Amino acid sequence: MIVLRLQQAASSQQPAAAAGSQQRQQAASSQQRQPAAAAAASVFVRPSIQLWVQAERGKNTSVAALHEFTAVKLAAMIRTGEASSREVVQAHLARIEEVNGRVNAVTVVLADAALAAANLVDRAHQSGSATAPLYGVPFTVKESIDCLGTATTHGIRGRSDAMPHLDAPVVARMKSAGAILLGRTNLSEMGLRLCTDNPLRGRTWNPRNRHLTAGGSSGGDAVAVATGMVPISLGCDMGGSLRVPAHCCGIVSLKPTTGRIPHASSLAPEDFGMAGQAMFAPGPMARSVADLRVCLSLVAGRDIRDPRSADVPLVGPAPEERRLALVTDIPGASIPADTLAAVQRAGELLANAGWVVDEVTPPEVLRVGELWHKLIATDLSITMPMAEPVVSTALFDHVMRLCRAANLEDISNNRLHQERSRLMREWSGFLAEYPVAIGPNLTCTPWPLDADLNPESGPELIAQATRFILPASVLGLPVVAFPMTFGNGAPTGIQIYADRWREDLCLQVAEIIEQGVGTIAPIEPTV
Repeated sequence: MIVLRLQQAASSQQPAAAAGSQQRQQAASSQQRQPAAAAAASVFVRPSIQLWVQAERGKNTSVAALHEFTAVKLAAMIRTGEASSREVVQAHLARIEEVNGRVNAVTVVLADAALAAANLVDRAHQSGSATAPLYGVPFTVKESIDCLGTATTHGIRGRSDAMPHLDAPVVARMKSAGAILLGRTNLSEMGLRLCTDNPLRGRTWNPRNRHLTAGGSSGGDAVAVATGMVPISLGCDMGGSLRVPAHCCGIVSLKPTTGRIPHASSLAPEDFGMAGQAMFAPGPMARSVADLRVCLSLVAGRDIRDPRSADVPLVGPAPEERRLALVTDIPGASIPADTLAAVQRAGELLANAGWVVDEVTPPEVLRVGELWHKLIATDLSITMPMAEPVVSTALFDHVMRLCRAANLEDISNNRLHQERSRLMREWSGFLAEYPVAIGPNLTCTPWPLDADLNPESGPELIAQATRFILPASVLGLPVVAFPMTFGNGAPTGIQIYADRWREDLCLQVAEIIEQGVGTIAPIEPTV
């Protein structure tokens, strides 16, 4: 991890109203792998913070436990004066110093800029002008999303100095809401694996079980949130990258409807291929459903830099019938017993809340998975050969194996998109009958490190694991990932689906389940 002390980084942390206005105006005009231990050992925290940490460790004060609170709770504490923004930021910097060396989740810490921004928040609070929803609350951002003052690396050595000249829309909107950018988080190389490791930053370790994957590609976000280094983090998803790490680390995440939260980069390439245009979705990761809800309300909506984005109401009409599809059988997948029990427990909680619960098999899950592989392979079969000089051999071979296995020659590109449209219609009909569907997140337990790279078993492992993950990606549907149990260092998790633009139903149901199973507390890494 590194701590940036750049003027550019400090200047990007502005008071909420000014930052938001400037960002919207700008948008409108618009070697060998470093071992994880060595990467983590490069952490630097300002001496003033180190002294503060030492002092607080000798006291049993509420300040010392601020890293345990959710973003919504911290914002309320700052508004009421129960805690200052500086205290909140210091507490999370202290937590990073304490645990990040064991997990390597946070790659860049903006200590000076964050503390300066916290001071501005506290002064605004004293003058009565600190009213933004997340005023003074720290957050982190995945290294594939643009943040002024820090590189958008995608985990590639050749992009270690790739400095954007604009914040991504989701980052700009968080800043406009008063949130304070605390740092950057790790990801899998080019975001193309469900295990977080790359040649630039090293491996991120699962805090619950060091021998299992932390998930990917947003594994750094998930680990940072799970261990209390930050209450909320921004990642992105095109094939489970928000949901798989949430499952592996035992936190919540929201993969929104494609186009609900805009995405744009000021670095080349500025535009995705067709797979990215159809499936890419930024979203939040947190330890409470309320944090997901608030974050969505702040970052959703059209941005002219993203032609896919749209202004759609965040709340739709109540279902005429509260019917829930409980997915306990998925073709092509063998659901572990503890995961099946977690799904059934969620169904019981919803039944107790007045929902009619039916066990149902959703439409054509296997066909949806085939289309995901063909969509992604259509793009990657062109882009990966061009990227070969800058990516690791292991990743290149892994991706090209997936491309070959997609059998692109058996369907035309035109027919591929026709088939996607048909399946979107089928699932909308299914979700009209059952406004919410609950099923497993991963349909297997988290796998050993790098098992996905095995040439013989890796492709089938990923295909089996993501059977119920890929429909949300291919069809652009919203889904909340929610952890149910935490036994033996391998959490079990569920997904809560609804039709396009109905994140409100996903969140409503997730809150009912959260009331039944309890909230998530930060954990200590196992080593």
